[in-house]
Amino acid sequence: MKLSVQHIAVFILMFAFAKAYSQETPTSLLTKEEAVRTMLENNFGILLANNQVAVAENNTGILNTGYLPTISTTAGINYNVDNQEATFQDGTSRSVNGAETTRYNASVNLDYTLFDGLGRYYNYKTLKEQYGLSKLQARETIENVMVQLFTVYYEVARVEENLGVLENALEISKERELRAQYQFDYGQVNKLEVLNAQVDIVTDSTNILNARQQLRNAQRDLNVVLARELEDLKVADTTVAFINPISIEEYINEGTVNNISLLQSEQNIIISDYQIKQAKSLLLPTVGITGSYGWNEGNFPATNFLASSTSTGFQTGATLRWNLFDGGRSIVGIKNAKIALDSQEYIKEQLKQQVERDISNAKGNYYNALAIYNLQEQNVITSKANFDRSEERFKLGQITSIEFRQAQLNLLNAQTTKNAAKYTAKLAEIQLLQLTGQLLNVDF
Repeated sequence: MKLSVQHIAVFILMFAFAKAYSQETPTSLLTKEEAVRTMLENNFGILLANNQVAVAENNTGILNTGYLPTISTTAGINYNVDNQEATFQDGTSRSVNGAETTRYNASVNLDYTLFDGLGRYYNYKTLKEQYGLSKLQARETIENVMVQLFTVYYEVARVEENLGVLENALEISKERELRAQYQFDYGQVNKLEVLNAQVDIVTDSTNILNARQQLRNAQRDLNVVLARELEDLKVADTTVAFINPISIEEYINEGTVNNISLLQSEQNIIISDYQIKQAKSLLLPTVGITGSYGWNEGNFPATNFLASSTSTGFQTGATLRWNLFDGGRSIVGIKNAKIALDSQEYIKEQLKQQVERDISNAKGNYYNALAIYNLQEQNVITSKANFDRSEERFKLGQITSIEFRQAQLNLLNAQTTKNAAKYTAKLAEIQLLQLTGQLLNVDF
C-alpha cells in the first residue's frame, strides 16, 4: 500500500507540473509569411549585406567615376621685413631699414582630364559589375538565412506535433489508470495493473515536460534568427506542402543557370576582363586641361620701383602626358590581370562541376526523403489500426496492460517518426531549391 501512495504522489506532482507548463504554452501563431517578412526586416546578417549593397551602389555614382573636374581655391598672404640697400641706374642709392613688403593672392583653379586611355571608363564598368556582384552576395546571404530560418521554424513545428502526440498518449494512460482503479476496486484486477498505469503516466508526463522545454528552446532559436524578443514565444504552422514534381524537374534542369555561386563566378569573370582593359589604359597618353582665375596684390618699400600693384586675370592651359616606359610595371600589371581572368575561368569550371554534383545529390536526398515520409505515413495508419484493435482487446481482457502499452508506444514512435520524416523531406526540398536558385521564387 505504501508503494501505491508513493506512485500516486509522484504522479500528482508530475501532472501538476505538466499542467502548469501547458498553461504557459503560447497560442499566438507565427505564419511562414510573417516569419520571412520579419527575417528580411530584422536579421542582422541581412541588414549588413544590404549596407554593403548600398556602399557598392554609391561607388557607381558619377561622383566616384573621375569624370567630373576638380575645383579648388587657394589664398595666401606674405609679409617680409628687410634691411635693404638699392642702387639705381643713375648711380644713386638708397638704404631702408625695416623695409616692409606685403603680398596677397587668391585664386580659383580647375583641373579636368579629357582622356586617360579609357581608364575611367573601364573603372566605371568595373564598379557597375561590382555593384551587381554585391547584390548577388546579398541574395546569397538572404538564401542562407532563409535556410537557417526554416530549419529552426520546422524544428518548432516538429516539436509541436510531437508534443500533441505525447499529450494524447498521456490522456490514454490516464484513462487506463482510471479504468484499472475501478477494476481494482471491484476486485477484477490486482494492484499491479494500477501501479503499471501510474508508472506509465509518470513516464508520459516526463516526456511532455522534456518536449515543452525543447519547444521553448527551439522558439528562442527562432527568435534569434528573426532578431525578435527572445521570450516572445510563438507557435509555428505545422502545415507542409511540397512543390509539384514537374516544377522541381524544371528547376533542376535550369539549376546551373540560376545557381547563386555560379552567377557570382560569372560576375567575377566580367570584372576580371574589365580589369585587363583598365590595366591597358596605362599604356595610352593622358590629356588634360587646367584653368584658374586669380587676384594678386603687393605693397612694396621705397627701394622698389613700384609702391604697390594689383592684378587679376584668367589662365588656361592643356597638358599631354604619355608615360612611354614606367619600368615595366604596366606590362606586368596586364599580364597579372590576364592570369587573374584565367583563374576565374578555372574557378567557374570547378564550381560548375561541384554544383552539378550537389544538385544531383540534393535531388536524390529529396526524393529519398519523400519516399521515407510516404512509408512513415502508411506506418502510422498501420500502427493506429493495431492500436485500435489492441485497445478493443484490452478492454475485453484479451491482452495484458504490457501488450497494450507496447501497442501504444509503437503508435507513438510511428507518429513522431512520421513527423520527423515530413520536415526532413521539406528541408531537403529547401536545400534543392537553394542549389537551383529558386529558393526566393517559391511560396512556403
